[in-house]
Amino acid sequence: MIDFFDVTRRYGTKTAVSHLELHIPAAQLFAFLGPNGAGKTTSIRMLVGLLRPSEGRVAVCGYDTAEQSREAARQVGYVPDQPFLYDKLSGREFLEFVGRLRGLPTKVLRDRIEREAARFELSGFLDEWTESYSHGMRQRVVFASAVLHDPPVLVVDEPMVGLDPKNARLAKDLLRERVAQGGAVFMSTHTLSIAEEIGDRIGIIHHGKLIFFGSVAELRALKEGDHRSLEQIFLELTEGDGEMISPNGKILAVSDGELKPDSAADRLPVSGS
Repeated sequence: MIDFFDVTRRYGTKTAVSHLELHIPAAQLFAFLGPNGAGKTTSIRMLVGLLRPSEGRVAVCGYDTAEQSREAARQVGYVPDQPFLYDKLSGREFLEFVGRLRGLPTKVLRDRIEREAARFELSGFLDEWTESYSHGMRQRVVFASAVLHDPPVLVVDEPMVGLDPKNARLAKDLLRERVAQGGAVFMSTHTLSIAEEIGDRIGIIHHGKLIFFGSVAELRALKEGDHRSLEQIFLELTEGDGEMISPNGKILAVSDGELKPDSAADRLPVSGS
């Protein structure tokens, strides 16, 4: 459903994402981890069509996000890390606006708004101007807007920021529900416990390069007998001189973000299927 084909993105002379090869199938929740500046946001912006790759291509449900942007956009719901709403619209008016952009018929849109208002408990403030909303209220409305058209792919950037425990639980349940219904979820997060709790696969990006793809159990299994937390392993992998783990399970040295394979046999793209 989500495919990065040898994707590189540069800003001038700076390479933000380098040769990213990544494939997320249907019915999977992928958690994307990495320190600030590692390339997560750039990767997401290419995925949702806000940036073009400098090299390679990104596809959603088979549609190229740069060359078939309209078709690709119809397949995606997007929750950014900073929820943006129009201050002089009510929450309901914002959802109506998004639904019309998505081409939903009037009756379908009305029913979908009521469905999401009930799910995220929006009814108490949905008809007030959004300028009065707290961050958590804004986040819930943006979540609702992202799933109005029932997209097969949901992209969420730091989804739990600003949510109280009850609504964080609702968001987690929504993400797992999308996966159970056959959708794919691409979730960027700094909250390692959430990735560990609900992710089917995790990817770790560092200096613009994907240095691990697999499950938490697979990550721990690479170091037999290692019972440390995901946080401890993550911090070790993303230090200046960390390790890169290839698809064949071998651990490769990384120095300043440069891959140094132990042998030619280890010169493989890091990807999953």
